[in-house]
Amino acid sequence: MVHTSGTSPLSEITFLVSAAVAPGIRDWARTYLAPDPHGTGRHADEYDTSTLYFDTPQLDVFYRRGSSGRAKYRVRRYGNAGEIFLERKLRKPGFLVKRRTVGPIEALDLLRETDLVHGWHGEWFHRRLLLRNLRPVCQISYHRVARTLESAKGSVRLTLDTALHIRAAHEVEFSHASTMPFLESQVILELKYGDRLPAVYRRLIEEFALSAHAVSKYRLGMAGLSRAPTLEYVPGFAALGIAHA
Repeated sequence: MVHTSGTSPLSEITFLVSAAVAPGIRDWARTYLAPDPHGTGRHADEYDTSTLYFDTPQLDVFYRRGSSGRAKYRVRRYGNAGEIFLERKLRKPGFLVKRRTVGPIEALDLLRETDLVHGWHGEWFHRRLLLRNLRPVCQISYHRVARTLESAKGSVRLTLDTALHIRAAHEVEFSHASTMPFLESQVILELKYGDRLPAVYRRLIEEFALSAHAVSKYRLGMAGLSRAPTLEYVPGFAALGIAHA
């Protein structure tokens, strides 16, 4: 099945927490929140994710230049599933909006075309890649624990991301080539909700004395990759000075 969907504007708070504290947060979430509907594992809340990120040759997304700094275009795959998700994550002051299209993994072939292919479910995504001169620059993978809660005030979602790895990417494909770990001593915690911070999140933040921290897997991974002499660089790293970002 193929479909395109847009999500209502969401608020999001991100945190970098130590690997030592993360298990306590995970156990807390499993006590007070329900498992993700698509999760697996003993607690039905785990899955592995790989994401291809796109940027311009000048890395305008990385450097937040102009409109490129407000939107990320990416292709996501869960495990070895035969479907992919074409996503635009648009950040606006105070909230974010996602547009997501689901399709078969064979759709990657269409994204490799240098001319717009009309009449398919991902045409909107392909068009923006071409107009913005976006191309794959890296593949980031990680393990995620996800918990949710439905209430009269809307749904909330908590995610904990560990085992983050990155590799340079030059083609629209998911590869099992060598990757580099990054953020090894920390875990990324994301809290998504509607227009008001839920009481359950306030309890979590207070109990673990959490301090919000702007986090971008893409920028953290790319900055780390630029300093790894044993791995292939993304073209332009040295000239653009990412090692100092």
